[in-house]
Amino acid sequence: MCGIAGIVSQQTAVNSELFDALTMLQHRGQDAAGIITNEGHRLFLRKENGLVRDVFNNDDQMQKLKGMMGVAHVRYPTAGTSTSAEAQPFYTNTPFGISLSHNGNLTNAEELKQELFLEDRRHLNTESDSEVLLNIFAHELLQRGVLRLTPEDVFAAVSGVHLRCRGAYACVAMITGFGVVGFRDPFGIRPAVYGVRETAKGKDYMIASESVAMDALGYEMIDDIAPGEAVLITLDGKLHKRQCAANPMYSPCIFEHVYLARPDSVMDNIYVYKARLRMGVKLAEKILREWPEHDIDVVIPIPDTSRVAGAELAARLGVLYREGFIKNRYIGRTFIMPGQAQRKKSVRQKLNPVDIEFRGKNVLLVDDSIVRGTTSKEIIEMARDAGAKKVYFASASPPVRYPNVYGIDMPTSSELVAYGRSVEELEKMLGADRLIYQDLPDLIEAVRAGNPAITRFDCSVFTGEYITQDITSEYLSQLELFRSDAARAARSKSQTAIELPNA
Repeated sequence: MCGIAGIVSQQTAVNSELFDALTMLQHRGQDAAGIITNEGHRLFLRKENGLVRDVFNNDDQMQKLKGMMGVAHVRYPTAGTSTSAEAQPFYTNTPFGISLSHNGNLTNAEELKQELFLEDRRHLNTESDSEVLLNIFAHELLQRGVLRLTPEDVFAAVSGVHLRCRGAYACVAMITGFGVVGFRDPFGIRPAVYGVRETAKGKDYMIASESVAMDALGYEMIDDIAPGEAVLITLDGKLHKRQCAANPMYSPCIFEHVYLARPDSVMDNIYVYKARLRMGVKLAEKILREWPEHDIDVVIPIPDTSRVAGAELAARLGVLYREGFIKNRYIGRTFIMPGQAQRKKSVRQKLNPVDIEFRGKNVLLVDDSIVRGTTSKEIIEMARDAGAKKVYFASASPPVRYPNVYGIDMPTSSELVAYGRSVEELEKMLGADRLIYQDLPDLIEAVRAGNPAITRFDCSVFTGEYITQDITSEYLSQLELFRSDAARAARSKSQTAIELPNA
C-alpha cells in the first residue's frame, strides 16, 4: 500500500508540488517518502524513512530538487524490507535513465528476479519487487534498440511489462529528458488517475494514486488510467495514451473503498465518500432485517475511516450519532505494527474515550473492518471501562479471512482473527454483546452503484479468490513465513545489527 505521483510542468519547478502531493497521499504510506526530479541531463533525488514532513524538513533539501518534471512516492513496505535503501523512487541508468515509483505487489517477483539475472543480465540491489518492475520496464525499453525515443517505444515497453509481470502495479516512471509515463496492471487492482492544469505557458499534467492529490494543486481530473492502459506526458506538455494489454479486465480492489482511500477521493469514477455512505445504509438495512427490536442507544464510529458509514447507519436506524473517541493522529495504523503487545499498547495511545457518551448506554461501535482483532477487542474493553451498559460492534465490511497479495501489508491467515472462525466465535473472542458484519453482496452493491460498468472487484481478502489466478498454497505459505510477526521481528533485528554494528 503506497502512494505515487508524477508531474510534468511547463512553467514551474515541481519540487514543492510533489511535496504537496505526497502530503495529500500520506495516508497511503507513513514508512518512507521520496522525490526525484529532472533538469536537463541531471537528476536530483531525496528519499528516506519517515513522514513526508520529516524527510523534506528544510528549504535546502527542497531547493536541490531542481527541474520541471519529477516523480514521487510514499511507502508502506509490503515486499522486501523497510530500510531506507528500499525507499522509492528507484533509478536505473540503462537505458535513458529511468526512475520509477510503484504501488502494488508482483506475485511472480521471485521468478522475474531469476529472469533478470540469467536472461536479461540485469542486477538488483534490493529485495523490493518495485526494483524488479523497474528493471523489467527498462529491459523492455532497451529491446526497442533506438537512440531517440518515441511514444510508440514507451507503449511497446509497457506491453512487454504486461506480458511478463503478474499481480498488482500502478506506476509512474520518469524517463530522463523525455517525459513521465503512468501505467496500471491489466486488472486495475491499484488506483491511478491523471489530470491537467492550464497555465500561461501551456498544460501541466499530473498522475497520482488518488484524485485528492490533484485537487489540492488545482488540477482538473481527466480520467482514471484504465486497466492495462499507459498515459505518457512528454516534456513538451503533450499527452499520449494507449491500451497496452491484450485482455484488460476492470477488477479494482474493493478494500480501497472500505479503508485505504481518502473519502474525498474519486477512483474508477466512484466517489469514495458516497460508497461509504451506501455501506452505512446497507449495514442499517441488515440490522433492521435481522434485529428489528434492537436496543441501540447510540452509534459511535472508530475514527477516521468509519465515520461516514457510521453517521449514515445511525440516521437510518433513527438513533443518536456521537463522536465517542478522540484520536491521537500521531500514532500509525495499528494492524501494520509489529507485535501484538505493541499494537495493544498503541490502541490505548491512539484512542481516548469520552466517558459521558458511553456511560449507561447500549453502544453500537462501527469500524470499517476487523483485521487482527487486537484493536477491536481493546476498543470494546475501553467502551466498557467508560461505563457502557452493552457494547455491540459492527463492521462495514465482511470478515477479513485471507491475506492480501496485491500490495496491502495485511497479516497472514493465521494472524487474521476471522480466519477459520464463525461470527459467533468471533463475538465471544472480541467480547462484544453482538457482532454484525456487512454481507459481501451488499458491500459490492454499495461500491458498484457509483460505476455500474465495473462488473467485478478484487474481494480476495474476504473470499480467498485471487483474480490473477496464480496464487497457490505454496505462495501463501511463503508469504506467511515472510509476513508473520516472528519473521518481521527477525528481519528488524538483522537490519539493526547491519546498520548499527557497534551497538
